[in-house]
Amino acid sequence: MKAAFYTLGCKVNQYDTQMMSEKFLSAGHTVVGFDDDADIYIINTCTVTQVSDKKSRNMISRVRRAHPNAVIAVCGCFSQVSPEQAAALSGVGIVLGTRNRADILYYVNEYLKTGRQIVDVQSSSDIADETISGFSEKTRAILKIEDGCRNFCSYCLIPFARGKIISKPPEQVVSEAAAVAKAGYKEVVLTGIHLSSYGADLQTVCLADAVKAVADVDGIERIRLGSLEPTVITSDFVEKIANVQKLCPSFHLSLQSGCDKTLKAMNRRYDCRQYENAVRLLRTYFKDCAVTTDVIVGFPGESDEDFKQSCDFIDKIGFAKVHIFPYSKRKGTRAAQMDNQILKSVKQQREKLLCEIEQKNRTEFMSRFVNKTVHVLAERCEGGVCSGFTENYIHVEFGGNSNLCNTVVTVRITRMTDKGLVGEIN
Repeated sequence: MKAAFYTLGCKVNQYDTQMMSEKFLSAGHTVVGFDDDADIYIINTCTVTQVSDKKSRNMISRVRRAHPNAVIAVCGCFSQVSPEQAAALSGVGIVLGTRNRADILYYVNEYLKTGRQIVDVQSSSDIADETISGFSEKTRAILKIEDGCRNFCSYCLIPFARGKIISKPPEQVVSEAAAVAKAGYKEVVLTGIHLSSYGADLQTVCLADAVKAVADVDGIERIRLGSLEPTVITSDFVEKIANVQKLCPSFHLSLQSGCDKTLKAMNRRYDCRQYENAVRLLRTYFKDCAVTTDVIVGFPGESDEDFKQSCDFIDKIGFAKVHIFPYSKRKGTRAAQMDNQILKSVKQQREKLLCEIEQKNRTEFMSRFVNKTVHVLAERCEGGVCSGFTENYIHVEFGGNSNLCNTVVTVRITRMTDKGLVGEIN
């Protein structure tokens, strides 16, 4: 049987797709590209915004038109939250959720036996069967060590899509890290739906323990962390991870707004003072630390003064990069029912203004490294030009050949471009 996969959304979904593809390969089946002819097409969906839902539906329709005789399986957050919508789409034979994707082969075989549509989005209480040994066509491997969220931010459906917090035991995290190291991966990204909550259900370990355990795996040279909450950045936590030499000084610390009033309306669990203290801790313990974030503009009730406060705070922090999102109303969330919804034109204008601040700060951060030496994990080498990322996740280009791929190279930075840094092997 030939299977093809398509992934929408976050790094956790990327991991889940890799896990499912390995299930097929282990059973003797073939995995092909999504544009190739296949017997079954598995679409791993996202529901973080209305646009994500639309992309999921459009991809299902595209497969149905191009491959009318193929089996279509839909899984992930969109199908978990809206199983009836997913099942009603023409051509869909299998609808799974977010916690039973490890059993994808079982459901495919059942469908092939009966020809009857299967809809099963019941959440499992375990992710122990979710393992990988590599990552297709990538230099770094993503390892999901946690799933679920209990924060219920007022704009977000993800707690409904992903269920309760569940963590992988440290021994399984180490086993997966050892497997990808054996496959030749030098860098791993530890990720989760709410990574900061890793270990909350186990009670005997925390995220810092997972970082230290992976650092002991031979062959792993770099460790990155997925998105973190500022509440996890305590003196105790930072002191523990600062001693891990393999941990990259690059931290994505979720903000969403630089205005306390808006943060409260979002049901975030911190204020700007706590956030600033978290950034100060990271920059104290990690030299040349990169701090990146996400920001929502145009949240319901965000006044011009609120937005100005947010801009001033973001500028004050001086992020290495800011991912900016205009607020998107999500049916089923509290924010969708709030008064004072912001006009689209206002959200677009605010996005533009914040982009200008973001670009200025990003340029200032990158400029610090001109005429300095950095370490780059080479990921691509084409036409005599190699590229990769520094430990603090700045994109760098330099001259070289394919022999350098998947090696850490010392590069002296000579100049800066809109895309990143340019240098030469030192």
